[in-house]
Amino acid sequence: MSLVSLQNCHAVFGDHFHLNIDSLTIKPLQHTVVLGPNGSGKSALAAFIAQQGELLAGQCQVDADIAWVSVEQQQALIEAEKQKDCADILDIIPIPTTVQEILLEDLNPNEIDQGLLQRVTEVFALSGMLQRPFRALSTGETRKLLLAKALLNQAELLILDEPWDGLDTQACADFNGLLLDISNQTTLVLVLNRVSEVPSFCQQLVLMQSGNLQWQTQIEGDLVEQLTHIKQLQHMQQQSLVLPVKDGDSFAPHPLDSKKPLVKLTNVKVNYAENVVFSGLNWTIQPQQHWQVTGPNGSGKTCLLNLITGDHPQCYVNDIFVFGYQRGSGESIWQIKQYIGYLSNAFHLDYRVNCSLLHVVLSGFYDSIGLYQQATKNQIALAEQWLALMALEKQSATPFQELSFGDQRLVLLARAMVKHPALLILDEPCNGLDDINRLKVLALIDLLAREGSTTLLYVNHHLEDAIPSIKHHLSMNDYNS
Repeated sequence: MSLVSLQNCHAVFGDHFHLNIDSLTIKPLQHTVVLGPNGSGKSALAAFIAQQGELLAGQCQVDADIAWVSVEQQQALIEAEKQKDCADILDIIPIPTTVQEILLEDLNPNEIDQGLLQRVTEVFALSGMLQRPFRALSTGETRKLLLAKALLNQAELLILDEPWDGLDTQACADFNGLLLDISNQTTLVLVLNRVSEVPSFCQQLVLMQSGNLQWQTQIEGDLVEQLTHIKQLQHMQQQSLVLPVKDGDSFAPHPLDSKKPLVKLTNVKVNYAENVVFSGLNWTIQPQQHWQVTGPNGSGKTCLLNLITGDHPQCYVNDIFVFGYQRGSGESIWQIKQYIGYLSNAFHLDYRVNCSLLHVVLSGFYDSIGLYQQATKNQIALAEQWLALMALEKQSATPFQELSFGDQRLVLLARAMVKHPALLILDEPCNGLDDINRLKVLALIDLLAREGSTTLLYVNHHLEDAIPSIKHHLSMNDYNS
């Protein structure tokens, strides 16, 4: 049995905000916390569960008595009391509503849990304000009143949107204890901005982004680990993050001619005897022109990359221009690779050196696997900034092999970026990652595309892994015979 079941729901709030929920289920006592940045749709999801908004498509089933506290309700209650003050135009003397009247409104006096009433009165320090006019309350006191009223309803499902906002330290601690006590009989849905406020009894985490349910997980004894991932992801999604600068001594050079494209392929073909992988491919990559390359397995995505990097023998029998060089004109492979940062699943699996995270990032200055040169103070500082960008600075001395696979991928991305290459080639960077680590990698790639001077060439076959800041798309399906 589920209290809440949302399937393929598309809802609208007002005239502009759209909410899309593919699937969300909340079972009895499956206490759920909704996280996400401002404007992500956290409050809209809570309101939708509370039967607000207009359902345009999908199925929404809520089988529970609901008590709901939100900023919108707080504003509505204040506005309703303000309207009473306008009653003098009808020659009626308005009688202010007291705090106690609002607290006990719609409750059967014979059914009020007196012990709970005493508890909420103490937790929210209501005893001294019960006979005061509601309009005399501060914003914080109004929030306390709404929380107390919702608790007294003893609903099956209690939805609280930012319940700790405006509460002092002692009130927060007391309120936490009260929620813990009722968590064995009331299902809680909490909308929070601060990961640090997630309670220990949380059973399910939901992460919202741009009106969509981006990620969810059920908690099975690993709440601290999941919250660490969430904080890391939210850190990388912040628009204000800035990439570390170039090192003055060791960085990728600019292309020989800035007016020419980084890469130009003309009528390129790859074949093995009679087997043609792709043919007739014409492609030009200009500086700061980010590309996503898609196609099914065997369509030639990796072959295409290897033509650019010089790791495919047929690069010398095709018309390929890279970084100012016409392939086959006497250039060395290292003259090409100095412009390139590279990461693939194969590269990750082959990276078996167990040096520290700091040394892994530093090795990117020298294009080495492991660190075999003395890094400068400036390079060390920049590498530490890259680790901080990924919220891994506290693990800079941790051996690389001790990290999760997803965090290893982030470190290798930093290694590929630390010299600010002219072209960053990412070949299926999300392979092998679970949802939360995939989102972290996608967030970092999007940041690189938004903020960096590097041109991105991003290869994948999952449309759901599209990067918003990458505007150009090459489909290998167009070149497969």
